[in-house]
Amino acid sequence: MVNPAASRSPSIRPQDDPASIEPVGPDDSDRALHAMLAPLTGGLSPTALTLAYADWMAHLISAPARSLDIAQEALRGAAQLAEAAVHPASAWSAIAPQRGDRRFDAQDWSLQPFNLLAQGFLLTQQCWHDATTGVRGVSRQNEKIVEFSGRQLLDIFAPSNFALTNPEVIRKTVTTGGANFVQGIRNWWSDYQQALTKGKARPSGDFVVGKTVAVTPGKVVFRNELIELIQYAPATGQVYPEPILIVPAWIMKYYILDLSPHNSMVKFLTENGFTVFMISWRNPVAKDRNISLEDYRTLGIQAALASVARIVPGSRVHAVGYCLGGTLLSIAAAAMSRDGDDSLRSITLLAAQTDFTEAGELTLFINESQVAFLEDMMWKRGVLDTTQMAGAFQILRSNDLIWSRIVRDYLMGERAAPSDLMAWNADATRMPYRMHSEYLRKLFLNDDLAEGHYLVDGKPIALSDIHTPLFVVGTERDHVAPWRSTHKIHLLADAEITYVLTGGGHNAGIVAPPGERARGFQVLTKRADGPYIGPDDWLKRAAHAEGSWWSEWVGWLAARSGEQRDPPPMGGPGTNPDELPDAPGSYVLQS
Repeated sequence: MVNPAASRSPSIRPQDDPASIEPVGPDDSDRALHAMLAPLTGGLSPTALTLAYADWMAHLISAPARSLDIAQEALRGAAQLAEAAVHPASAWSAIAPQRGDRRFDAQDWSLQPFNLLAQGFLLTQQCWHDATTGVRGVSRQNEKIVEFSGRQLLDIFAPSNFALTNPEVIRKTVTTGGANFVQGIRNWWSDYQQALTKGKARPSGDFVVGKTVAVTPGKVVFRNELIELIQYAPATGQVYPEPILIVPAWIMKYYILDLSPHNSMVKFLTENGFTVFMISWRNPVAKDRNISLEDYRTLGIQAALASVARIVPGSRVHAVGYCLGGTLLSIAAAAMSRDGDDSLRSITLLAAQTDFTEAGELTLFINESQVAFLEDMMWKRGVLDTTQMAGAFQILRSNDLIWSRIVRDYLMGERAAPSDLMAWNADATRMPYRMHSEYLRKLFLNDDLAEGHYLVDGKPIALSDIHTPLFVVGTERDHVAPWRSTHKIHLLADAEITYVLTGGGHNAGIVAPPGERARGFQVLTKRADGPYIGPDDWLKRAAHAEGSWWSEWVGWLAARSGEQRDPPPMGGPGTNPDELPDAPGSYVLQS
């Protein structure tokens, strides 16, 4: 059942000292220069941007027919806008906002001249899209970089971002007598002071770890230099014999899965008769620069499984991985299958990628030039810090996370109602230099895991060795792990796969408790020996269901569990309850 090697508590390998992987060399001054430039470029490689634009421009210049088509499209757009100005028959007669673009949703945007300004802006964006896509000979990635970066620049000048061209702001100003600007200045000053002190982007208010969030009763039952393992107290008299081990991503604090009691996946699982264990990762600092991705597997998943086996002996485990934690779980599961370890009864992957060839707009930042630039940026600090990661994710959704917030907070003088998810989102973490470099190169850049080149203990692993039943969840609006990317597990694992597609994004789609609001999902199970179903066909065939996918998942887990029995002791036999702290533990409190 459990590999004997997994019962040992590994430690960070002593040979992984800074000198062994980062010798002092003549290029250190170059790396220091790149690290200095990083804050000025938002972490983007100037060389990567230059090469992308050079590729696009060179091919566009050598394609006069395509250039003429672009010019004609621009003239047609201008003519449509002129017609809309002279004969405004109806709003959005020239162009309408794309689905999901909520900047111009308010009714006031149908009034003139605001509607004309919005249409002019949208036509400009459409013209840029036409000019940067479909140019023969431009590499796919360079095309996406040019289109994306230009779109981000144009978004700055959207009429919704300025007080004099935003009818919603004008109406608010008239209604409040200008008090919205006074409150907006206060909001800006509050954010500015917090930025100076490197505080959280927003105060957590009533959402305090261990008091109002992450309050499901439990105990830290194991600790090493990288994780604390939390065992949660049973909420039912009898429990299923197979425990659940949750592996969250270390890019986030674990308690996204244990938010407020009504929003807690952990609480939901315990109330449905499961014994739940959760990994809480330590927040690394500069001295942890050489912690590797392999250390996360051994010190994290391997050590946690060994502790679970000690506490619940003789039982196989339902393993759950979220985001990067799911990718790591896939690596661990493939290695276990290769080595004949059948400790896992099932595997659940939540918004987790195993193939990175279609990893969304994040791949725009992943090429050799960009990865080298990021490595130099991390090399100086030893970690990828919270502001650098937050900035990258905000750029991907700049309309929702940057410009709409500026308008709401500083021009409208409003604040979004605080929530446990917002408080968690402000409680960010760091990532060690070596681990993140390996993650970017081995997974994103080279796609080693999907292609069978990823090494564990010096030998390659293959996801096709996984025969354990899989429950995989993708979310419709995921900018971090697009659902079509997570769906590729169907091509890789030789197992029964139940795939669920639910609404929401990377976080809100996963934190989806029953009864909160109108929800729905699609679900379809592929047998281990069944034919492959592509994502488009999957959409047509998968059954629609109302409610939260959590309920579907619990039924799936129960069907793969044994008869319920008495709960296991907290911490296992012979454990001193005073040796380690109660949940949520101490690692989650590290800033």
